[in-house]
Amino acid sequence: MATSRAVPNPAFRQLRGQRSPGEFAAAVRRAAREIGEQVACDARYIGRVEAGEIRCPNYAYERVFLHMFPGSTLTDLGFSDRETVRGRGTHTISAGPPSPHHTSQNNEESDVLRRAFMAGGSAAMTAVSLGLSPGSVPSPRRVGEVEAPRRVGEAEVSAVEAAVRQIRLLDDRHGADGLYRRAAQPLQAAYALLDAGTAHRGAADRLHAGAGELAISVGWLAHDSGRFDDARSHYAEALATARVSGDPALEAHAFCNTAFLARDAGRPREAVRAAQAGERAARQLSSPRLLALLTLREAGGWAGLGDRTGCADTLGRAKSLFAQGPSDDDPEWMTFFVEAELEMLEAQCWSTLGDWPRAALHAQRAADLQDPHFARNLALYRAQLADDLVRAGAPDRAAAAGHQVLDLLDQVQSSRIRGMLAGTARRLLPARRAAGVPDFLERHASTPRRA
Repeated sequence: MATSRAVPNPAFRQLRGQRSPGEFAAAVRRAAREIGEQVACDARYIGRVEAGEIRCPNYAYERVFLHMFPGSTLTDLGFSDRETVRGRGTHTISAGPPSPHHTSQNNEESDVLRRAFMAGGSAAMTAVSLGLSPGSVPSPRRVGEVEAPRRVGEAEVSAVEAAVRQIRLLDDRHGADGLYRRAAQPLQAAYALLDAGTAHRGAADRLHAGAGELAISVGWLAHDSGRFDDARSHYAEALATARVSGDPALEAHAFCNTAFLARDAGRPREAVRAAQAGERAARQLSSPRLLALLTLREAGGWAGLGDRTGCADTLGRAKSLFAQGPSDDDPEWMTFFVEAELEMLEAQCWSTLGDWPRAALHAQRAADLQDPHFARNLALYRAQLADDLVRAGAPDRAAAAGHQVLDLLDQVQSSRIRGMLAGTARRLLPARRAAGVPDFLERHASTPRRA
């Protein structure tokens, strides 16, 4: 069996022109935001496209590229036909039928990966979801233990990075509850790869970063589905990985999520300290937006401590940092951090401080700014709005916002959002005669609860 070699894509390279791969990746991310799409584009992705390693982009990238270059087709951009790339013979030339487990290492929207996360599966399926070939499938020696391949190379490193992106995409679209248990095995496999070691320092650094980011992603799934102890463990694992590998970007991300979790768990002083530690790590990078997000996490901690002045001052600093705009050095996981999220985090601060009208104002802005393509965040922002409105003495408007959340619950699986809406329903009970409230309460009570 012979394996086809990647063919460079000169057409795509020509489109980049004089811009560096990082500058072009930033342009791709900006174009994505213009159409309400989210892509994790960085200089490495652009390099892989130009080298021909990505023969056809996933659907999200396709929409962005066609938006950037109106009137062009994928063929004009140097890509292969999707049906050819997705066909069974895509990456092998063989006289016999292809292996049913054969998947592309470079397909960043893998249907196999989606099935593995959404429907569960065996250790073999999990290994396939990480892009591993049948000959290197990790096999459990006992429950909870995964045996890594003897040799770790580019394919395995890229597969870990692809798994991180896929989890984030599915969480953005659907929420955490249906993903958390399915994501544990890929995480275990990633750390087994770390134990196996790599021959090259560059690959080792990428593998450490990928495994750490995967730990954070799985931690977030635990966090969003109410498993705080599990989330804390995963975030700590990511932080340890960052410290071992000397990766300030991963360290800042781990502290960012740790601060968020501490706030949600009722430990505001820990939230402040974790956010400040993340800020120290982030100062080694050139990303005002990353510093802005960490500063917002700090503001949430000050709000939890009841320090209105400290919170307001920190919010002002965060907004000034955000206003500096995006940077080529913004981490790819920050694609969610747009103006709508900034408004949402400020709303949460004022809500914690008991300034319900002000909180509702910012929550309304967040809901108005959020692209409806991402149902999970839209449901979260509207749930925040509904709760702030009922506390601000506007039960009719709260009920209307609650209905909008219920409209989205068939698409979103998030214990956080369901818990917020349940709290709103309880607070609406004394106002059950207000316009729209009885209908909302009845509809909420009849909504099936997920296990």
